Amino acid sequence: MAINYNAKDEVDGGHGSSLVVGSHAGPGNAIGGGGPKSRRPDNTAFKQQRLPAWQPILTAGTVLPAFFIVGLIFIPIGIGVFVTSNNIREFEIDYTGTDEKDPCNKCLSWNDTKPCICDINFTLEQPFEGYVFMYYGLSNFYQNHRRYVKSRDDSQLNGDLNSLRNPSKECEPYRKDQDKPIAPCGAIANSMFNDTLELFQMNDSSLIRVPLHKKGIAWWTDKNVKFRNPHGSNLSEVFKGTTKPINWPKPVYELDEDDDNNGFINEDFIVWMRTAALPTFRKLYRLIEKKGGLHPTLPVGQYLLRVTYNYPVHSFDGRKRMILSTISWMGGKNPFLGIAYIAVGSICFLLGVVLLVIHHKYGNRNNSADIPN
Repeated sequence: MAINYNAKDEVDGGHGSSLVVGSHAGPGNAIGGGGPKSRRPDNTAFKQQRLPAWQPILTAGTVLPAFFIVGLIFIPIGIGVFVTSNNIREFEIDYTGTDEKDPCNKCLSWNDTKPCICDINFTLEQPFEGYVFMYYGLSNFYQNHRRYVKSRDDSQLNGDLNSLRNPSKECEPYRKDQDKPIAPCGAIANSMFNDTLELFQMNDSSLIRVPLHKKGIAWWTDKNVKFRNPHGSNLSEVFKGTTKPINWPKPVYELDEDDDNNGFINEDFIVWMRTAALPTFRKLYRLIEKKGGLHPTLPVGQYLLRVTYNYPVHSFDGRKRMILSTISWMGGKNPFLGIAYIAVGSICFLLGVVLLVIHHKYGNRNNSADIPN
């Protein structure tokens, strides 16, 4: 049930009705004089709030079906999403090395000039089928800090030569080093994740390397629109006169031997530059393509993760993880969405039952009380 209201049903009063002639009219109040302008709104349907309106009246006949319909729709959707999420395979290893028994604990106090390498053995108890995604995860790393997020030069990353030689002041204090412009400049680029992760399948006493694909991990728009190398056939010549970020072991034009994955269009670099919203996050590191036939991509068995430990997190109580995961039509593993659908649907259905009982018990009594004797 609803009430319809139309401005045409009301007699519109004219402006002439607002004219009042007083017996003590002074010079300022004379008709047609220069008195103060009235702040009274115009007598229009919009300003006097007389536009046509529709106001719903909530009754048991409209509210109860709405609760039941929402419940009957949300509960099956939630069950389907929850089951799909649970079917996603996921395996996670923390390789920070804070425990003395961890294989990577030696890397926390590494003093050698050579990089520290640690091997971690693990077992997959369930097969991983289809495409498998390898992520690296960081904890207690606040990429969403305002100054950190702004510390970049998008024009430089888009291949602009002027910005390459004269980076934005937003990159300070990582704008120049020894009077040379830093490429890429800024705190985000300077703190790029640089651990190297390798995966091996253990077969008796031999190690079989699992092929990890480093291309195809970045967003298409980032790879082809937002990030571009400056024009030039030789990247080392293009970046001549610039210097690497302070924490980088090598310049940006030596990130990869493949020209399609080098410089500003290196996909590891592009993935890192898309900052995370929360202090605990994961970023895509490599792809493991599915095998043909009925063989799983990662069968059940013993595996070895080889870590070249370069990225320090112990100073800010951070954690580092390696995650293996499959995906489904809804993306990665996310049980919260299914639980939320089931909870909302159950609450609506329960409220519908409660309101139905109340209406059945007290509704007829209220209707009979409204009938005059």
